[in-house]
Amino acid sequence: MTSPRFLTAPDGTRFRDLNHNGVMDPYENPRLGVEERVDDLLGRLSLEEKAGLMFQTVIEVGDDGEVLEAPGKISKSPTTTVVVHKMMNHFNVHAIRTARQAATWNNDLQALAETTPHGIPVTISTDPRHAFVENTGVAFSAGPFSQWPEGLGLAALDDVDTVREFAEVARREYVAVGIRAALHPQIDLATEPRWGRQAQTLGQDAERVTAFTAAYLQGFQGDELGPDSVACTTKHFPGGGPQLGGEDAHFPYGREQVYPGGMFDYHLEPFREAIRRGTAAMMPYYGMPVGLDVDGERIEEVGFGYNRQIVTGLLREKLGYDGVVVTDWELVNDNHVGDQVLPARAWGVEHLTAIERMEKILDAGSDQFGGEECVDMLLDLVRSGRVSEERIDESVRRLLRVKFQLGLFDDPYVDVDEAERIVGNAEFRALGERAQARSLTVLVNEERDGRPVLPLEPVGALYVEGFRADEVAELGRTVADPAEADLALVRIGAPFDPRDDLFLEAWFHQGSLEFAPGLVYRLNQIAASCPLVIVVNLDRPAILTPFVGHAAAIVADYGSSSTAVLDALTGRVNPRGRLPIEIPRSMDAVRSSREDVPSDTGDPVFPVHHGLDLAGTYSMAGQRG
Repeated sequence: MTSPRFLTAPDGTRFRDLNHNGVMDPYENPRLGVEERVDDLLGRLSLEEKAGLMFQTVIEVGDDGEVLEAPGKISKSPTTTVVVHKMMNHFNVHAIRTARQAATWNNDLQALAETTPHGIPVTISTDPRHAFVENTGVAFSAGPFSQWPEGLGLAALDDVDTVREFAEVARREYVAVGIRAALHPQIDLATEPRWGRQAQTLGQDAERVTAFTAAYLQGFQGDELGPDSVACTTKHFPGGGPQLGGEDAHFPYGREQVYPGGMFDYHLEPFREAIRRGTAAMMPYYGMPVGLDVDGERIEEVGFGYNRQIVTGLLREKLGYDGVVVTDWELVNDNHVGDQVLPARAWGVEHLTAIERMEKILDAGSDQFGGEECVDMLLDLVRSGRVSEERIDESVRRLLRVKFQLGLFDDPYVDVDEAERIVGNAEFRALGERAQARSLTVLVNEERDGRPVLPLEPVGALYVEGFRADEVAELGRTVADPAEADLALVRIGAPFDPRDDLFLEAWFHQGSLEFAPGLVYRLNQIAASCPLVIVVNLDRPAILTPFVGHAAAIVADYGSSSTAVLDALTGRVNPRGRLPIEIPRSMDAVRSSREDVPSDTGDPVFPVHHGLDLAGTYSMAGQRG
């Protein structure tokens, strides 16, 4: 890595000589205000530099922390191509193997950015990466970072202090490796039970999600953006939850977003709070509103990222938001990966050419194109006179402002050794594991032999699925036949319909919420042989009705390790979760519900906020929480 070029001005100010002229120009002066520095730099930039600022795409890390000079598994171009030749400086980092690798890579990437005409530092962003879901289009499992429950699990705790604690820990770990922007929180309301994006939401209750949003942004950004902050991109404006039939708008069959219950304002509530709390950026969803009226005006049936009535009319003018608006990924071009394709999410404007789509996005009011690197297309729009350079300057000003607020122009480098000490340290891991265990929600806990099945006591013989024998050794010896067991402990995932035609589809859990009849029959046969404890991972609701009356205990988790699950089941940690979403009684009830209305499935088998209190029933060694 080339050492950063720090010089000292005649007045004693230490500064980075980003344009290599030996003089502290105003934009390099850390003592000036943000707006003065933005004004100075904006006036110096070429059109090509401005265009590069308006793109954010995927980037990948070399195995040993080196910058990749070849296309990656997902990224399209060598690093030097996008940073030096296309002058891009916002990137969404994908797989991270170790803290040292990530920190080394950050420093090498920032050194490369210093070679550009004005040395604009890179803003590294990330999708959520502190939990369990591994989905290239949505989130990453924790890897070297501390591991917490998914967003639904944080919501299940119904504790704003824990949400803030999580955000503060994640912020410290991000900053340690150079990640300075979060493509979250995802504050869509999970009102449609089938929707495949619920795991990272904070539930269906607008009032609670609003409170969680405030705590989340406080933990990541602080009272205002500064050198220790992570800038949040809150998504997906104006609320991505009410997808027609629960199908996700990543895919052509899920493009329609509907409001049969007239609950548009309900879905907007958490975003009003995000604006009040100064979220650095906002991301509209892919969804195309159908039959939507706002303030008596019919909204154009095009995806929200193309929608001037939503981005400029509602977000900017009515709600007063002047932060960055970044589109969701790939609204302009199709994405080809291997032998699969994911069509551009150009819902409602499929007939437009790529350059016409870009023009419409700019007219809508967005500042940055997510998942794109077609800089030449934007340059053509300006040079042809179809888009003015003044319009480009509006967006560039917002994007530069965040970089200056974060202190990236003053020092974007990180201490590699310190990164290793901070990321995934014992304290942070313990906090995350405790939150995992506490978030478990006890839905059913029947009495057997005069006492509740939970907390679990040691038994002679134990039948298990979803756990290793060594993990459950404290509870008894494992047997292969439930008929020989004193207790059965089975861990399962919520059901979904596997799909793999389009790129990313295989990672999304969509479709029916019903368990396969063979699984239901087999588990109920186990329950007839011995008491059955079912632990079901709820990345979205599951129809649990067939197990009620058969299983001795049913427990929901939202992303928890085996250790955390067993801590909760045995009482070492008090499972205090309450459902952040309702559990429908049947798919018929789901199909008859309205996508935008919370708790609308009629007679749910478990209503929202349900959860059994086991306080005072624990008997194994010392509770921890």
